[in-house]
Amino acid sequence: MAATAGAGGALMSEPSHHDAAATMLVMPRPVMAPAPAYARPVLTAARGVLGAAGIESATEGTQVQRALAALSPKVKKQSDAGALELAFKAYFGYKAEHPEKVKKPYLYFVDYGLGSDTPRGYVFDMKELRVVDGPFTVAAGRGSPVNKQGVPVRFGNGQGSASTSLGLFLAQETYSFVGHTGGKAYRSVGLRLAGLSGKFNSAARARGVVVHGAPYVTASKAGRSEGCPAMEQDRARTLIPTISDGGLVFLFSPLDRNWMNNDPWIGDA
Repeated sequence: MAATAGAGGALMSEPSHHDAAATMLVMPRPVMAPAPAYARPVLTAARGVLGAAGIESATEGTQVQRALAALSPKVKKQSDAGALELAFKAYFGYKAEHPEKVKKPYLYFVDYGLGSDTPRGYVFDMKELRVVDGPFTVAAGRGSPVNKQGVPVRFGNGQGSASTSLGLFLAQETYSFVGHTGGKAYRSVGLRLAGLSGKFNSAARARGVVVHGAPYVTASKAGRSEGCPAMEQDRARTLIPTISDGGLVFLFSPLDRNWMNNDPWIGDA
């Protein structure tokens, strides 16, 4: 879960009754003048001199802002102005708390606020701050109702729901995936996911929510899965091994305010 740093302060000892007769010298507290206005932009500009390699040692807030500055211009469309910021906040927050689990610097991001015929998936290299691939089409769960534009409007974490779950996931091991569509079986590389966002996606692995390639996902339109953020089969062969065993996945939608306000990695709760 995401940790917040509190403000620190020095502990001051109080004089005991044995010191009552002593004369205390009270020094006036110095008045600190505010920094001149012209100095403030210099601090902001100084952050920009950090190279991509320096992001590892920067503060979490600075990491998020640097990632936004580098990657936002390369994302063609977002359903919400805060989509990427929340994704990056979750990524760096989890990485700061569990560096041993984030073994690869990759983030698979899907914006489910966009329709099924809109490319809504990306894979980012969060160390080099570059787009590995995207945008590309991504399937949503058939258990999540969609509007006329193919935008999922309801999400779930229930066993057998076939719904899309939102939040942060840890990419785990790959395996030989076998799926069925149109009465025919197909094969792909599959990627197991561990849900990290509490009640919103905790059942992902038990439900069999995985990343995989599927014939019902094409370059122009994504079909419906059992809740899996499935992609095109050719793309899966390359991307899934890249993000497996230690990358992170973030599935976003602006339509679920309960999730947005209460996910432990991005919310206020």
